[in-house]
Amino acid sequence: MRSQSVLLAIGTVVAACATATKVDMSSVAPSPDRRIGLRAGWMNAAAASWNLRLVSTAPKPAQFTDDTNPGDFAFLNSDVAFTGHYAIQGNFHGLQVWDISQPRRPTLVTLYVCPDAQNDVSVYRNLLFVSGEDFNGRLDCGAQGVPDTVSKDRLRGIRIFDISDIAHPKSVANVQTCRGSHTHTLVTDPRDTANVYIYVSGTAPVRSPTELPGCSDLAPDKDPNSERFRIEVIQVPLARPEQARVVTKPAILADLTAPASHGEAPEDIAVAQRAADSARAHGGFVATIDGRDAIIFPGFIARQLDSIMKARGGSGTPSGADTAALRAGLQEMVTRRIEENRRRQGPRTGPVQCHDITVYPALGIAGGACAGYGVLLDIHDPAHPRRIAAAADSNFAFWHSATFNNDGTKLLFTDEWGGGLAPKCRATDKPEWGADAIFTVAHDTMTFQTYYKLPAPQTPFENCVAHNGSLIPVPGRDIMAQGWYQGGISVFDWTDPTHPREIAYFDRGPMDSTKLVGAGSWSAYWYNGYIYSSEIGRGLDVLELVPSGLLSQNEIDAAKLVHFAFLNVQDQPKLTWPASFVVARAYLDQLARFNGLAADKVAAARNALARAERLSGPQRRDALTQLATQLNGDSQGAVDQAKVRTLAAAVIDLANAERPAASSSSP
Repeated sequence: MRSQSVLLAIGTVVAACATATKVDMSSVAPSPDRRIGLRAGWMNAAAASWNLRLVSTAPKPAQFTDDTNPGDFAFLNSDVAFTGHYAIQGNFHGLQVWDISQPRRPTLVTLYVCPDAQNDVSVYRNLLFVSGEDFNGRLDCGAQGVPDTVSKDRLRGIRIFDISDIAHPKSVANVQTCRGSHTHTLVTDPRDTANVYIYVSGTAPVRSPTELPGCSDLAPDKDPNSERFRIEVIQVPLARPEQARVVTKPAILADLTAPASHGEAPEDIAVAQRAADSARAHGGFVATIDGRDAIIFPGFIARQLDSIMKARGGSGTPSGADTAALRAGLQEMVTRRIEENRRRQGPRTGPVQCHDITVYPALGIAGGACAGYGVLLDIHDPAHPRRIAAAADSNFAFWHSATFNNDGTKLLFTDEWGGGLAPKCRATDKPEWGADAIFTVAHDTMTFQTYYKLPAPQTPFENCVAHNGSLIPVPGRDIMAQGWYQGGISVFDWTDPTHPREIAYFDRGPMDSTKLVGAGSWSAYWYNGYIYSSEIGRGLDVLELVPSGLLSQNEIDAAKLVHFAFLNVQDQPKLTWPASFVVARAYLDQLARFNGLAADKVAAARNALARAERLSGPQRRDALTQLATQLNGDSQGAVDQAKVRTLAAAVIDLANAERPAASSSSP
């Protein structure tokens, strides 16, 4: 009945006026949601999309895949950076370089085996920077690991490669850091063309000072050089990258108090209790921590058994009596260890490290996603960033990454509740948990507006939570593509920070229909006309937007005018558009869609713009100048006066492009 009513409505509109706008059902999300109930599979999972088309998938190379265990943590794809017509994709086993000059057929240029976590990447000119924090990561990129507790062979920090010959990356430097590098951010300084800077975010424990002198995990009141509350800033001389070194360790998180946070979801509490009950029933070691039963880490058990055995003068394999003694005293041992750790660490504080930082050098600001807080930084002096604002939110479990809108008046933070390998988009999960939080920014003040979460519930067998994304350069709107792990890719408009709205999506079914196998979109980034998604378990996806009632072809074409020579999303560039008729038409489409200008005036402007485009030289310039004058007048009574004035300015830019270049002569 509903379909029949829609058809009748369409027929009535067309019959009434031959020039009427056709009803576009692409502006209405399909119901029921196509993402629900998708067939599971590795490379043959069912897929669903809306206003977004999968162009190609480049499967992970065999060297980075375990056929018997496609979700093997040691082979997960991580983040991606771009240079020229190449995409450089990190993986926990090394690096992959894809030639994306033909997006419908990406080809593997090279792979570089270098096991480490996470192998996050960024590029600048001929230099490639790679994060490492695994205790088994080696300076020589060997796969044999590092068995010793303290070793000169271990790499925890930033690897620097020369990629002048991109098929053969050449190691030029390794910069060791005290926490290692979970992620890093390349920072360019408009006033310093001789250097780039790297902000290092490390989430692993502080390494031993025996391995790297100067490293300290003591509280700052016990050691003023403590690594706590700091990031490490590396300066890289572009002419001498081998001289890269840590130059400062700004304490951008100092003095933040412990934030409030929510507990686990009831389903997760129940799952953990069932696991503890099962472990206890099968002879496992379980103790109560903060009021809940927990399975005790096997390494702790092994050390305690060894201590009990040695205390009685024994050797070799612990006896049954040793095991019984451990069971009898386990709760006291665990409680004592927790109390000792708390005394050693001192009173609860805010976060001691950031997870990820997005810098916006053109505006001199940065957004730090720092576990328990989102912070706003002043980076006008890139070697000495300073905190100017901070926000906590009890609905956020782990502030993970950040994105500014193009004019820097909004800042979006993601919450990686569950750490990325847990199902946090179930129908029962709260929509404000594991979501994006949108803030407006004014000087040194961040003001919370609302949350955005993937609107399609996922199964318990799909790791899903807010993760990495980037702006799509549509002029006049704040539109973002974002990866949600096995929640797929969501494209949403957050121009109105209080009412974000999904406008496109792509999703696959789970990797496995019986258990959770890690996969999905680690990051979804727009680069020179396409969205590239680093698919953790499957490879590299290339997608493109499809015009719809929510995003016109003119808007997509205007976005494609923005071309990057290279792109690191966390080094956010200022988006600018050339003088173009398609940009002006994109603004007109927006005014029509959102009723920002009366329909007759929009139609008149479209006609005038089309007429001017058919002209050339002075005639085009005069026609465009006349149109701009008319638009400035129309703006006075428009609903969206600012957008009409923006359109008028775009038309003036077109008119100015028709002016002859000023001639020059020698004195």
